[in-house]
Amino acid sequence: MFDWWRRRRRRKLARREFPRAWMPHVRRYAPFFATLPPERQERFLERLKVFVWEKQFFGAGGLELTDEIRVAVSIAAVRLVLHLDLSAYDRLTEIVVYPYVYGHPGRDGAILGEAHSFGTVVLAWPAVQQGLLNPSDGHDTAVHEFAHVLDRADGAFDGTPELRASEHYRPWGEVLGRRYLELRATAERKRTLLRAYGATNEAEFFAVATESFFEKPARMREQSADLYAELSRFYGCDPAAAPAVEAAPAAEVGRNDPCPCGSGRKFKRCCGRDR
Repeated sequence: MFDWWRRRRRRKLARREFPRAWMPHVRRYAPFFATLPPERQERFLERLKVFVWEKQFFGAGGLELTDEIRVAVSIAAVRLVLHLDLSAYDRLTEIVVYPYVYGHPGRDGAILGEAHSFGTVVLAWPAVQQGLLNPSDGHDTAVHEFAHVLDRADGAFDGTPELRASEHYRPWGEVLGRRYLELRATAERKRTLLRAYGATNEAEFFAVATESFFEKPARMREQSADLYAELSRFYGCDPAAAPAVEAAPAAEVGRNDPCPCGSGRKFKRCCGRDR
């Protein structure tokens, strides 16, 4: 009964006109949008507006929410399910956004984002911006956290989301398991395609691999063709075959400069540690 009501509500939201004021945000934060064929652009905008209007957004730490923030965050979420279905986010109910990188009492380190099992994603707005405005560096906080949401859709953060068919689970487990162990063995000794954070556990490996799949698809297809094939089958797309994404050049950040994510640490000790 609830699923029927949700589908009905989404159809109703989908019929509403897309706000013209959102398009500058789409062009800024979704440079890949221009490379999509017209029918995919239409689907992307339809799902984008439904996601923005359906999910609850909250500003924390004094942040005043704007359409720019809602749209930018939603762009990362919708990109992952453009060839899936919005039902993958049924467990997600609210998104909390901080104006700065935040922390938890009694825990060391700055936090860029996190996904909780009870249906909440928390993000630091500077980290969201940095990830979306640098579309080829393999580091996108919002994409990372929404990948966790997809992972959790089947009931657990275990690195295996709900796949399209039962026969896909065995090759998924074999390929991602092998690549995860390879990253654990090499991440601390040499620079790899995937960020070292992916060696933390299987769930983080899937989220980090998702970042590289969308931001470094050609390199992944060349260096880890089996991993690329599994992610391509799950996400239903082949980003390496798409036209190259053109984005405004990002400002150069020195290794000893303050990290642009707002953590207060040097770039080499924060977001630049795995590059």
